[in-house]
Amino acid sequence: LSCAGADRLSSGMRGAFGKPYGTAARVDIGQVLISVRTKEEKIQFAVEALRRASAKFAGRQKVHVSNKFGFTKYTKKEYHDHKASGRLVPDGTNVRWLSSRGPLWRLIGRENA
Repeated sequence: LSCAGADRLSSGMRGAFGKPYGTAARVDIGQVLISVRTKEEKIQFAVEALRRASAKFAGRQKVHVSNKFGFTKYTKKEYHDHKASGRLVPDGTNVRWLSSRGPLWRLIGRENA
């Protein structure tokens, strides 16, 4: 390779199919990207952090503060009412609803199991 321009040889069709340059997610309109659970007094800090993080994503994002309690499907008032009556059982980051059907030991008290 002693001719002029030999430092840039043609690679031809090598790499023509392409290489993955990273990962991407297919996101629908209105789909939740990030969920954050925080204390009531820290909500404004979480909203500001998510607002700043939205600049790192393509497109337009909205920050929505939910009226649900944590990651549960119950509102804060419903959660406290059901929890006081003993109908909700903690289950990781969520809760389980105890229905009025089933064995009596579960309705009377869980320690009798």
